[in-house]
Amino acid sequence: MVQSSAEDVDGYLAEVPEERRDALTRLRQLCRRELKGFEEVMAYGMPAYERDGVGEIAFASQKQYISFYLLRSDVREAFEERLAEQDMGKGCLRFRKPGSIDFDLLRDLLRATAASRGRIC
Repeated sequence: MVQSSAEDVDGYLAEVPEERRDALTRLRQLCRRELKGFEEVMAYGMPAYERDGVGEIAFASQKQYISFYLLRSDVREAFEERLAEQDMGKGCLRFRKPGSIDFDLLRDLLRATAASRGRIC
């Protein structure tokens, strides 16, 4: 599942493979808890979290992995050391197995995102 046509995040989660659903549901709960003042939307076929109409966080179930999109370059730079050991593209972390998701790291990234405003990549 690369891009979903679900109208909302509940619909999206209903479509993901069962072996990933618990991890993605937990990730959604974490986003909703930490990103106060953000709106949960579907953007580009995946769950996203916007502040003032601008997406700053998103996640997706890709064919080979779960992606966590961190769209704030300032937060990525601030966490450079902790992110160095992660499988990471320009703006996303990739987790090949649901059990490999570092929820503590993601929580800290979400908190840093919510705490300030910065440049979107």
